[in-house]
Amino acid sequence: MDSKKWDKFAPFYNLSRKSDRKAYEYMYALIRPAIKGKLVLELATGTGIVALNVADCAKRIIATDFSEKMIAQAKKQKVPSNVTFLVQDACSLKFSDSEFDAVIISNALHVMPQPELALSEIRRVLKPGGLLIAPTYTHGAMNRRRKALSKLLKAVGFKAEHKWTPEQYADFLQANGWRVTKKITADASFPLTYIECVPDTE
Repeated sequence: MDSKKWDKFAPFYNLSRKSDRKAYEYMYALIRPAIKGKLVLELATGTGIVALNVADCAKRIIATDFSEKMIAQAKKQKVPSNVTFLVQDACSLKFSDSEFDAVIISNALHVMPQPELALSEIRRVLKPGGLLIAPTYTHGAMNRRRKALSKLLKAVGFKAEHKWTPEQYADFLQANGWRVTKKITADASFPLTYIECVPDTE
């Protein structure tokens, strides 16, 4: 993926999330108990929307993105003392093996050409028995509004590399060595499928 594309989008990113505010609030409510008291790594944090909204439940969150300007925007906000923003590529992390209790990657795997690389890195940096929280926009019934939005996003350079249905997304994670422990799909501009999973050791 091209980080420069996301750099250009950084100043407007928070505005683009407002239409899905209710779905995001629901997602935060699911994330908070899952990360309570944990050392958390967030990948593809963008402007830090998720990290800043769930930080009160985590021991510490290190929130990363490969776009320098996204991270710059994140740092301009009121940042809690237990949140650190860093520039890092989700597919080539600089953290040690087995370092984190939980990893969050929200609305990113579907836009990655090779999401398997990110999943491999996530597995490496998670502690044994650690939790992956991976909410992602998926595809369901494409009504007129969703078709129009899809065309608009493609026109400005943001296309989904993977148009999974919620079931296909869960199957993808399981095929890549993850055991899904929770799956909930919320209504949003596109269906937002919230998944929690752990490394499949079988």
